[in-house]
Amino acid sequence: MALLQIRDACKSYGSQILLDHAEATISEDVKVGFVGRNGAGKSTLLRILLGEEELDSGTVSRHPNLRLGYLRQHDDFRPNESALEFLMRDSGQPDWKCGEVAGQFELKGSYLDGPISKLSGGWQTRVKLAALLLHEPNLLLLDEPTNFLDLRTQILLEHFLRGYNEACLIVSHDRAFLGATCTQTLALARGKLTMFPGKIDAYLDYEREQREIIERSNASVLAKRKHLEEFIAKNKARASTATQARSKTKQLERLELQDVEADEATACIRAPMIEPRQGPAVRCKEMAIGYAERKIAEDITLEIDHGSRAAIVGDNGQGKTTFLRTIVNSLKPLAGELRWGHGCQVGVYAQHVYSTLPPEKTVIQYLEETAAPLTRTQTVLDIAGAFLFRGAHVEKKISVLSGGERARLCLAGMLLSQYNVMVLDEPGNHLDVETVEALADALVSYKGTVIFTTHDRHFMKRVATCVIEVKDGRVTNYNGDYDAYVYAVNKEIDDGEREANAGKLAKAPAAVLAPKAVKPKGKDDRALRKELQTCERNIAKLDEQKKALTQSLSNEADAKKALELHNQLEEVTSQLTQAEERWCEIQEELGEGW
Repeated sequence: MALLQIRDACKSYGSQILLDHAEATISEDVKVGFVGRNGAGKSTLLRILLGEEELDSGTVSRHPNLRLGYLRQHDDFRPNESALEFLMRDSGQPDWKCGEVAGQFELKGSYLDGPISKLSGGWQTRVKLAALLLHEPNLLLLDEPTNFLDLRTQILLEHFLRGYNEACLIVSHDRAFLGATCTQTLALARGKLTMFPGKIDAYLDYEREQREIIERSNASVLAKRKHLEEFIAKNKARASTATQARSKTKQLERLELQDVEADEATACIRAPMIEPRQGPAVRCKEMAIGYAERKIAEDITLEIDHGSRAAIVGDNGQGKTTFLRTIVNSLKPLAGELRWGHGCQVGVYAQHVYSTLPPEKTVIQYLEETAAPLTRTQTVLDIAGAFLFRGAHVEKKISVLSGGERARLCLAGMLLSQYNVMVLDEPGNHLDVETVEALADALVSYKGTVIFTTHDRHFMKRVATCVIEVKDGRVTNYNGDYDAYVYAVNKEIDDGEREANAGKLAKAPAAVLAPKAVKPKGKDDRALRKELQTCERNIAKLDEQKKALTQSLSNEADAKKALELHNQLEEVTSQLTQAEERWCEIQEELGEGW
């Protein structure tokens, strides 16, 4: 069933075209990741779907049974209102129902009954999600749901979405999150909507392959053009070959180059060129951090070596930002010792920094003054362009820039500097997927030291060489890489869910909990072994079909055919899973299980 259909949609602001005869369909029970460059028009399309804006032309058809749920960045929480009070007021549901739904997001005790204003951004997002569910929508619209969420809350949201049996349209720049939650990808580029029947990574591979095919085709066309032009020039003047020359001229007119859809400006970010150093960059010894009225963590003893890229991780409210502010001397340690290594030049990217940029300067003036000596003007303009300051935008005064623009400007300035240590608090916020990827590439090639926090797991996995965890009043080097840390958090959440499900089963009637009767043995072993052989042949056949469909899907350029192949692949995969499960059952019956 189609919940939403966008047909021949056009929308523009002045000379900027956001939707150009765009079309797309959102079906029930499908989770779709919505991607596109910053400024492409994703938020505008969401507002159109919500009925908050109108199309210039075209239609949005809504199914009569459509119930939209939208995760907004801001909600009208009242002063001193508790999470439970907000949920009851927003949904009109009784307290027991609100408490039951809130429990899915671990909202219990003081988190549910205390003032909502005292909760961190991550916990407030959990409250908003619980409020959405209480309205029982069949299409969730989530706009950057992972912004400012700690890893645990992100994984909790992933677990919820994977088990959610309704449709979702999720706008996000976090590839790891989209890959874990969405089975299809909707891309907005140059005013066109493209629905791809696969996950974000498969879509990006497909997009790259399509671009390469077009580029090869264009190269062939150019070579053929040149050959025809040379033939025409040599033969058009001679009577004996003039007819051939005219024929070749018609061929030449029919040769057309294809537009390369992905030739939009691509971020080109270079890391500062600095001399690598050895030894510890920063050393903490028996340090305590926090505020006069409250200690956050103590007995912090650790070192971060030059050249390492340390990811600071931990749940929101545990003290990651406090730790960062302390090591950059924005806060004084409550006790102990903090010491930077000799010759460390520390650059800081954080909200309290980019809110103090000089308002009277223009973008280009600020970047030129921040850049290292002898930096070429073109290099400054390249970095400015990578952070979306292009053309007349470089002449904008800082005083008129939005918060997101100031953030990007501050980060651009750091990358033009000569800092050999960079401390970055959420550097990927306000950047699109391509720019985040380019920033990750730049930091990986950087010879200096990086200490950073981020909620983007793809970015963290790419960049981090070590992990420092802030948890339960301690700051320690985590014993393992980032994948090991994510596995540990996932396991903790899985264990919690199993415990909760066990609690539900404990309350179930005895008949429900009764073990299944054991099938008496007696089925002829020969019949079982014959079925086993048939099953093995079927598995081999289905496996070959799966490989062939996967290969065909990766090479298919037509979106309609690609969708058909995707559906066939899902059906074959389901049959293969059933065949493998039956093979295991037969092995158990034969007493040959693992």
